[in-house]
Amino acid sequence: MTLAGTWKKLYPLTEVHPKLNEDRTILLESPVIDCAPNLPQRAATPDKKLTFLRDSGFYAELRRRVDDYFVSSGHNERDCWPMYLKTAILFSCLAAAYGLLVFVAQAWWQALPLAALLGLSAAAIGFNVQHDGGHNAYSNRPWINRLMARSLDVLGGSSYIWHWKHAVLHHTYANITGHDTDIELGLLGRLSPHQPRLPFHRWQHIYLWPLYGMMAMKWHFFDDFRQLAEGRLGEHAFPRPTRSDLLVFVAGKMVFFTLLFGIPLMFHSIGVVLAVYAVTAIVLGMVLSIVFQLAHSVEEAEFPLPRADTGTIENTWAIHQVETTVDFARSSRAAAWFLGGLNFQIEHHLFPRVCHVHYPAISQVVEATCREYGVRYAEHGTFSAGLGSHFRWLRRMGQPNPRVEGRVEDCAVDPVG
Repeated sequence: MTLAGTWKKLYPLTEVHPKLNEDRTILLESPVIDCAPNLPQRAATPDKKLTFLRDSGFYAELRRRVDDYFVSSGHNERDCWPMYLKTAILFSCLAAAYGLLVFVAQAWWQALPLAALLGLSAAAIGFNVQHDGGHNAYSNRPWINRLMARSLDVLGGSSYIWHWKHAVLHHTYANITGHDTDIELGLLGRLSPHQPRLPFHRWQHIYLWPLYGMMAMKWHFFDDFRQLAEGRLGEHAFPRPTRSDLLVFVAGKMVFFTLLFGIPLMFHSIGVVLAVYAVTAIVLGMVLSIVFQLAHSVEEAEFPLPRADTGTIENTWAIHQVETTVDFARSSRAAAWFLGGLNFQIEHHLFPRVCHVHYPAISQVVEATCREYGVRYAEHGTFSAGLGSHFRWLRRMGQPNPRVEGRVEDCAVDPVG
């Protein structure tokens, strides 16, 4: 599968790319992606471009109501003081945990909780600061968004690759097999009913949980370097970074590995440094993986395929985002604060350029509008309910010929007349 160029199509305020026109539509620039030949037989054929139906009025009305909320409340969509305060708190926690680990801790019972705190702080910065910055939701000032997005480079990732993988591919093609790289686990797991099943997937609901903890290590030492060298995200080609983007990539890796090994090894043995890193990375990987899975890889989320004859998803972009995404723990202020509003994933996918501090309020508007327009709005009342749904989904996807209620596994439908 390759990115054969770009296609440009008008969608009402999709906000995938912030190019607002005078008629309050956004010019959506998204990759033209040839469909993979190893997708299910009735998936779109390689010569079909994946597109969505035009908005039927749902998203335009929803956008109007959310705009009314901001006008009536007097809140700004971005540049919110609670976000700046949270940023200061999270980076202070990260710095304190790192400093105490390197310069103070001398016993395992001191290092263990500090390593866990370091992992949680890094995850929280990713959820809140980097994520909002990467979606241009942190500030109205582009340089501030870039600065916040690049916090990921210091934490061991790549803000440039993340943009293509998450902000472009995932947010445009959520849960579409062969297009959304965030639901691709390779041979290790099966998250979509349209992915091939291997015999050992029967036990994936057991063995994937500890593997989630390895995600950060794999990211730090392998993924970014391989993807940069290949110029690919899964089956998708993407432009390699040049000039300032490449400089940020290299400098970020140098800073990260200096913080990870260079400074700690001046005060501790390599065994201690590796053990502390392992605890930190496992906590970070487990938290990042599970939070994403609860939003998309659960029983209530849809996994649609494009039509075989046209390559069109039989929904508008906005309705597709709602039906492939599930909220959880909406009533928990602690979850919303720590997760950067990612327990409000429906709202985030519909309004990625709105700062997450507003998601609890606008979720009421989104849910009411969905009910009015007959769009299914799914949520889990608690974090544990979401965990249970993900566990059952993994088990179902690991079984031979699973029955997936409410999903279309055969997309051969009559063409639109």
